[in-house]
Amino acid sequence: MSAINPVDETVNAVYRADSRRVLATLIRLLGDFDVAEEALHDAFRSALEQWPRDGVPANPRAWLVSAGRFKAIDGLRRRARFDALDEAGLAADVAADEPAAWADDEPVEDDRLRLIFTCCHPVLPPDAQVALTLREVCGLRTEEIAHAFLTPVATLAQRLVRAKARIREARVPYQVPARDELPERLDAVLRVIYLVFNEGYAATSGPELTRHDLSAEAIRLGRLLAELLPEPEVLGLLALMLLHDSRRAARLSPAGEIVLLDQQDRSRWNKEQIAEGTRLVGRAFATRQVGPYAVQAAISAVHARAPEAAATDWSEIVGLYDRLLQHDGSPVIALNRAVAVAMRDGPESGLRLIDAILAAGDLRDYRHAHAARADLCRRLGRVSEARAAYERALALTRQEPERRFLEQRLAEL
Repeated sequence: MSAINPVDETVNAVYRADSRRVLATLIRLLGDFDVAEEALHDAFRSALEQWPRDGVPANPRAWLVSAGRFKAIDGLRRRARFDALDEAGLAADVAADEPAAWADDEPVEDDRLRLIFTCCHPVLPPDAQVALTLREVCGLRTEEIAHAFLTPVATLAQRLVRAKARIREARVPYQVPARDELPERLDAVLRVIYLVFNEGYAATSGPELTRHDLSAEAIRLGRLLAELLPEPEVLGLLALMLLHDSRRAARLSPAGEIVLLDQQDRSRWNKEQIAEGTRLVGRAFATRQVGPYAVQAAISAVHARAPEAAATDWSEIVGLYDRLLQHDGSPVIALNRAVAVAMRDGPESGLRLIDAILAAGDLRDYRHAHAARADLCRRLGRVSEARAAYERALALTRQEPERRFLEQRLAEL
């Protein structure tokens, strides 16, 4: 086998770590999503050609932004239909005159936040806001987003195309809204960040249970937003992500198999993240204006403070779910409450609630609902029902560790 080119490895590492940051800055400089994406790929192609010959630059991210920006402008000027842009003057011309405008890390971080608010602009419908942010800010493939939305890939692709066109037509400014505009724009941004985190915390498909790059990115974006607007729900979302992520090291066995919450080695939980998340929950609740993210974070904090699974205060958790349902009456929240009721009152009580949720039809194709029902039937000794529910959950699962876990449960039956 031929040796792996170390420069190629460096380019790949930079792409994984910095491609979305480079894209965000290119969108600011070039003013167009599609032009910026093409420039991004041109820049990395140039890196593969030039870095082996000239060496890896001291600041790879700044080099890529510069290369992508100049290649894009050259391309635009070669096309007659973009003559009007030359006459008007590209915004990038100003930025390129001063390298510090794009080489400094801080403006690049600001670009990520600008890009989130642009993708979550109210001119776009909510589903397009989420899809565009996942695609442009986080780099998820169209297929991954479509699966997360239970939407055909072709439909999702068209949604992305229409969203970009709408941003161009509406001349959406590439900026963080003024402070008095932030609250009304906040819900969509929080929803998007949380969905990004969830994709990292429990990947919808693929060979790995988690995608730490996505969950870490969501936490970083949550921190930025908390600095910008320390509202209770912003603090609550950041707390929720930190508390969930604190369990990451204990969620898989050394062999890569799923370890359920009640079986995890709690000494492996990240105590610093738990402490920070718990403090943030306290700050959010002190305002007496808590919303669904803060309540979910409080539920996670109850788990975090239990020294062992048997010490979990399930009555408090059920009470918090009751409060959460007042904010968000979704069937998924009702399902989670049903599981908590099963832990407090026994599997029969939880199973009645889950059966009612499934009978309503909203979670008919939701794998976690069938897996939860299977587990309660297993605990009650209703083997044939448990087997059928596990098989249904398995048929809906595209995530390999989950598949192995469900197959193991079936084998145990």
